[in-house]
Amino acid sequence: MLAHLRSHLLLLVGSLALCCVAYPLLIWGFARAVAPASAAGGLVTGPDGKGGALLIAQEFKDAKYFRPRPSAAGFNAAASSGSNLSANNPKLRERVEGQLKDDFAGESSVPAAAVTTSGSGLDPHLTLAAAKLQVARVAAARSKTVADIEAVLTAKAFTPLLGLAGEPLVNVLAVNLELDNSTAAR
Repeated sequence: MLAHLRSHLLLLVGSLALCCVAYPLLIWGFARAVAPASAAGGLVTGPDGKGGALLIAQEFKDAKYFRPRPSAAGFNAAASSGSNLSANNPKLRERVEGQLKDDFAGESSVPAAAVTTSGSGLDPHLTLAAAKLQVARVAAARSKTVADIEAVLTAKAFTPLLGLAGEPLVNVLAVNLELDNSTAAR
């Protein structure tokens, strides 16, 4: 019986070492080799030393910054969730109408991505069309031309899946940091 216990214990320790140590280290090492920034969480810093994660949306209230999609989680990564409000829910309609009135007054066409939350509530990307609605505000707050701000948006835009699917997106934090870097460089 002692031989059986010893072999089972060896199997348990070997399985734990393989599944809980070796395999995760192998996957982490592969991820670091293939996509080092993403494997490290996409952490970046701006010229003022502040920064964030490119993979998680952060809230920006200052007029000189582009704002991400609304967050059902209050931009709290520990509480990641969607709002789960259906299209015919009065609470969703009230929130969207309020945001349209406050942030997009006078706009005739506003993309849904500008006023609806993502599934996680922390999507760091915004459609290029939704970001372009904010260009005039950002340009005025930074004392820059609309063309300057649009050039940064266009440079940072990408289409998912190597351009094969979806519409062009921008990472809101990356655009805001680029604008800060261009301001700090002058």
